Amino acid sequence: MNDDYAPDPDEEAEGRPDPDLDPDSAPEPRSTAGPVLNEPPGPINWNLLSAHDTEGAWLELNQWVNWLRTTYGLASSVIPPMWHRHPELHWELSALHTHWLSAYDPQQNGSAPIGWHRDFAEARQRLRDWVAACGTRLDRDRPTRQTVWPGEDEADPIEDTPIINRDEDFVAYVIADVERRRQVEHDYYANLNLNPDTGEIN
Repeated sequence: MNDDYAPDPDEEAEGRPDPDLDPDSAPEPRSTAGPVLNEPPGPINWNLLSAHDTEGAWLELNQWVNWLRTTYGLASSVIPPMWHRHPELHWELSALHTHWLSAYDPQQNGSAPIGWHRDFAEARQRLRDWVAACGTRLDRDRPTRQTVWPGEDEADPIEDTPIINRDEDFVAYVIADVERRRQVEHDYYANLNLNPDTGEIN
């Protein structure tokens, strides 16, 4: 056998689809901050997100937040480990993520990233305010304190919980959130009184 023999690239490629000619055969483009989208996304309404879409949305946001905090060297006073357990933080970060995706879309105006960084500066101050108000820290977390209005039940006592493994907590939180949404959807359809033969509401 001749060790100098090298297969002809044209021969190797014969019979395989060309990614340039067949987009369906090309792998999904990705970056360290998540998938590269074909078009800028719309905002995510976490109140209306289905159980089916929730896990993917959480994982993509978590990946981007990790990229953001390491790229910009953000302190835990801006993005704390347990941001996912505080709606005021995850709504703010989700909006910032969508804004970033839109600003860096290839079809966007070239000055859009500067606009994003300007808004990012304002968002960092809001994040600091949220973190200071809710009391979550680098090594411990507690639920965001709620103001009880007259006539409402007294809130449960708020206690700090040490953070042992942030990633394990995130996974458990996402699983619980998906299951909660799935149960809500199940209960909703169960109460519709659908006709099993036609699928119509009786």
